[in-house]
Amino acid sequence: MTPLGEKIRALRRERGVSQKQMAAALGVSAAYLSALEHGRRGSPTWTMIQKIIGYFNIIWDEAEELQRLAETSQPRVVLDTAGLSPAATELANLLAEKIGKLSEEDLRRLTEAVREAGSGKVRPPRAPDSP
Repeated sequence: MTPLGEKIRALRRERGVSQKQMAAALGVSAAYLSALEHGRRGSPTWTMIQKIIGYFNIIWDEAEELQRLAETSQPRVVLDTAGLSPAATELANLLAEKIGKLSEEDLRRLTEAVREAGSGKVRPPRAPDSP
């Protein structure tokens, strides 16, 4: 399941809407909506995201979050490290090898670390773990 699929499912459940009802309202098949929720479809078009936002009648921050999730919910990611440093290639390969074995907490921490690394923010040094 992608972050977008998880959010759509949560919105549907909060509002007591079935996939079939939502799909009919959006003009898509229930199979498409199911595949979108389960990460078997790529990110939907901008137009479809707007339809989903309108369907749930969400605004401002929640609408922006849905758009952001759509941009970061491609279930089949390819990392091209050609022309990058050996460290970048090593990181990409490590992620490909280990991602399925990481805990949700590990994934959350790594995601936050990568976000911060690309933002120019300086993280305070981490205290060593106690024995």
